[in-house]
Amino acid sequence: MARGGQGLARVAVVVRAGAAPMWWLGVFAAGIGVLVPGVTGRRIGVMAGAVLFIVTAAVVAYRRRRRYGALMRGAARAGKHDVLQDRAVTVRNWRRGHRWWLVLAFAAALGSAFAVPTAGGMLLAGAGVGLWLKSAWIGRRERAEDALLWVRVDWLTARGGRPAGKAVKAYRGTGIAAGDAAPGGARRRADAMA
Repeated sequence: MARGGQGLARVAVVVRAGAAPMWWLGVFAAGIGVLVPGVTGRRIGVMAGAVLFIVTAAVVAYRRRRRYGALMRGAARAGKHDVLQDRAVTVRNWRRGHRWWLVLAFAAALGSAFAVPTAGGMLLAGAGVGLWLKSAWIGRRERAEDALLWVRVDWLTARGGRPAGKAVKAYRGTGIAAGDAAPGGARRRADAMA
């Protein structure tokens, strides 16, 4: 990164990176949890799990929106020497940095099935859905502003990979066609890139 350029990762990609593993680990844990009668019984476990799924998805999706909004409004234009990180690299870095947390969350979801069947798994899956919803909200903001949002990689690694954490001072913006991820952090389709 010559001449003062910074490594930048897409905000929406960082938010979205944990969605798929949380969803699939949660669904798997909930599926195993159905096989265990548990202390409360399956019916209560499934009903409690459904409530936890909805509440968790809503809380994760709306958490820290004010902070994200403030960072979005103050986004400066990315410099020509800034290096835009590929989507796959951002996702891989986030998942490597959080792999033990994901393993512990999965183990806790499985263990909770002996008390309340499926509830822990549905909570974990709800967190994944909440992250998808948050990245979709960021994508709508990016489309409305016609600019993609980026965060410095060194700020991400400073505090556990949170794109709206205390270490993050500001976002950077680029044109809507920059990078290899669409607004919201999904992969760009081949026809959209042509």
